[in-house]
Amino acid sequence: MINFDDKRGFYRMLINSEVMVTIIDDEANSQVSATCRDLSATGMAIEMSHPIEVGTNIRVHVESATSTVQALNAKGKVVRVTEESGDCYLLGVEINELD
Repeated sequence: MINFDDKRGFYRMLINSEVMVTIIDDEANSQVSATCRDLSATGMAIEMSHPIEVGTNIRVHVESATSTVQALNAKGKVVRVTEESGDCYLLGVEINELD
């Protein structure tokens, strides 16, 4: 369990939800399906099968599990990429804007 001892400004919620990542800096606005591991007020951790370069601007769409809660649409920047295995990368994303 993540607690406030990890020196974060906001708590992180573990969500493990499917997300759609759109690469804004790509002329084609490429879309990639990924998994959002956790989410806070200022960032998220996204697991995907290939890396995205640090500094890349992205848009993330997270569907809601219920009709009473609105889907999450956010713009952000990749600030960290960690290779977890040969085909699994963990991206740290700083949220810049919520739609």
